[in-house]
Amino acid sequence: PYAAEGLLPGRVVRVDRGQCDVVTTDGVIRADTAFVTPHDPMRVVCTGDWVAVDPTGTPRYVRAYLPRRTAFVRSTSSKRSDGQILAANVDHAVVAVSLAVELDLGRIERFLALAWESGAQPLVVLTKADLVPDPVTLAHLVQDVETSAPGVTVLSVSAQDGEGLDVLIALLGSGTSVLLGQSGAGKSTLANALRGEDVMTVQAARDVDGKGRHTTTTRNLLALPGGGVLIDTPGLRGVGLYDAETGVGQVFAEIEELAGRCRFHDCAHESEPGCAVTAAVDSGELPARRLDSYRKLKRENQWIVAKTDARVRAELRRDWKRKHAEGRAAVEAKRKGWR
Repeated sequence: PYAAEGLLPGRVVRVDRGQCDVVTTDGVIRADTAFVTPHDPMRVVCTGDWVAVDPTGTPRYVRAYLPRRTAFVRSTSSKRSDGQILAANVDHAVVAVSLAVELDLGRIERFLALAWESGAQPLVVLTKADLVPDPVTLAHLVQDVETSAPGVTVLSVSAQDGEGLDVLIALLGSGTSVLLGQSGAGKSTLANALRGEDVMTVQAARDVDGKGRHTTTTRNLLALPGGGVLIDTPGLRGVGLYDAETGVGQVFAEIEELAGRCRFHDCAHESEPGCAVTAAVDSGELPARRLDSYRKLKRENQWIVAKTDARVRAELRRDWKRKHAEGRAAVEAKRKGWR
């Protein structure tokens, strides 16, 4: 619809301080985002957006951006209920996890919840596989992650010796992929390996804790030689949920399925009679860690949503009052027993 106005279509490959680089049929141009910078942080121009820009001029301006097919969003690190969009129009969400440190399955589940919620297909890549030379140990690590990531492909990859890269390149050979993970996960090294050249600066992780040093500071969209494009992102120290109820449900699909068998439809899976979820934990069918992680992410997501949804706030308040009353009743019953 913007062709009639003489605007040029393009895709944002980098955003930096009110300016963005846009790839067009005329090449990569620098454009100002002043006309598309609303107060809502969810509507600002982001890497991966398709936009309409001025065909000429100094400076050129982004005049509009097209509706997004998908968007990877996390909550901001502030106390407010704002969301931060990290990448737009993404087909594959690649969660990079370093094998140089102990696996944090809870953090992987958190990333996957946001990935599913974005509308993209998640993929977990265990990087630095060369640091785990024992194939049996490596297989166990992959299996542990697969248990925490139902419906998600899990790959072990080494950018150092090329292990697993051919499979990953094939999976990312079409569409747009976003590379996510903590600092030190080896994202920039992996991006360079996928590109076949050193386009991203790389620094060694700290020996003391394996954490990275924020080598990547902006989100960059890179064309891959074998097809497809990759958005490399800065390391994420905080990964807060943002209205990700559907995503949490998909990460914990087996718990959601068990919940359908509970005696009560509003079962909290704590001490209710006829709870199929706690029964599965008692029998060993469901790891207790999975249920604890599920409860934690459900509470966090509900708290985030409640900040902007009065109905959810009211439900939380009623639930708190009910639990408070039950607690007081239990204490009173004990007192009567003592008498």
